[in-house]
Amino acid sequence: MRILISLIAVSFVATAASAGTLDDVKKKGELSCIVTTGLAGFAAPDANGRWEGFDIDFCRATAAAVLGDSNKVKFIPTTGKTRFTTLNSGEGDLLYRNTTITMSRDADLKLTFLGVNYYDGQGFIVRKSLGVKSAKELDGASVCIQTGTTTELNLADFFRINKIKYEPVPIETNEEALTNYTAGRCDAYTTDASGLAASRATFENPNDHIILPEIISKEPLGPAVRQGDDQWADVVRWVLNVLIAAEEYGINQGNVDKLAQGANNPNIDRILGSEGNFGKMIGLDKQWAVRVIKAVGNYGEIFERNIGVNTPVGLARGLNAQWTHGGLLYAPPIR
Repeated sequence: MRILISLIAVSFVATAASAGTLDDVKKKGELSCIVTTGLAGFAAPDANGRWEGFDIDFCRATAAAVLGDSNKVKFIPTTGKTRFTTLNSGEGDLLYRNTTITMSRDADLKLTFLGVNYYDGQGFIVRKSLGVKSAKELDGASVCIQTGTTTELNLADFFRINKIKYEPVPIETNEEALTNYTAGRCDAYTTDASGLAASRATFENPNDHIILPEIISKEPLGPAVRQGDDQWADVVRWVLNVLIAAEEYGINQGNVDKLAQGANNPNIDRILGSEGNFGKMIGLDKQWAVRVIKAVGNYGEIFERNIGVNTPVGLARGLNAQWTHGGLLYAPPIR
C-alpha cells in the first residue's frame, strides 16, 4: 500500500509539472518575464517606465499568444547571478535575458532552452586613447567582467591560450560595469558583442571607444523555462519559431490581417490558422500566431526596430539574417 501511495504521489507531481505554467499564466492574466536590469536596445524602461527592446518584444509576443494582449506582462529585472534562481523558484514564467545556451545550464541547472533568438559572441571594448587594436595586446590590462555569466570562463580561457595576463574587475550588472569602465577603473570591458554595441550607444562620446575585432566565443542567446513543463516549453518555442518563419514568408504587422483571410500559400495558411488547427496542439487557439505578429511584427521587424543599423545600437543582421540570406535563422516548419 505504501508503494502504491508513493507511485500515486509521483504521478500527481509529474502531472502537475506538465500542466502548470500555461494554465497559471491564463489564470493570473499576466506573464512574468525575467529580463536584464537594463541594456539599451534589448531590455530597458523608457522615460515613462515602459519596458522596450529586442528581448522585451519576445516577452510581449508570448503574452499576445497566450493572453491576447501583449501588454499583460510583468517584467522582472535580474542580474547574471539571480536570473536562474528567479526562474527556478517560480517567480518568473519565462527567461528572456540575453542568456547563452550551454550544456551545464541545460542539464545541471535544470533549464529548458527553446531556440536561439540572437547569435552572438564575446568581445571587448576599449577607449581609443589606450592605443590597442587587438585583444591580444591587452597583456596586463584590467578587465571589467560580469559575475555569474559565461564570459568569466571565456575570458580566462582566452588569456591563458594567448599566454597573457589580466586583472579581473568583477561586477554584477551592466550598469556597474559601465560605471567602472567609463571612470577608468578598468582598461576594457568584455561581454557579448551585441551588449558592447548597446552600451557604447549610451556613451556621451561613442566614437571615443572601439570594439576590438576578436570574437572569442560562441554565444547563442535564447529563452529558457523550467524543466518538466513540456506544454509551456512548446508555447514559448513556437512563438519564437513563428516570428522567424513570418519574416521568411513575408508576413508582417501590416499585412497579417489580410493574409489571415487566406493566402493561397499552404505555409502561410498553416501559420495564420486558415488551414489546420496547430494552435490546439500547444493549448492555444487558431489565431495565436496572428496575434503575435500583429503585436510585435516578424523577427526582422523586431530586430530593425530595436537594434538594427538605423538605431543607436547599429547592429547589422550578420549571422542573424534568414538562412535564405546567408544567416543562421531557420525555423522548423509548421505542418
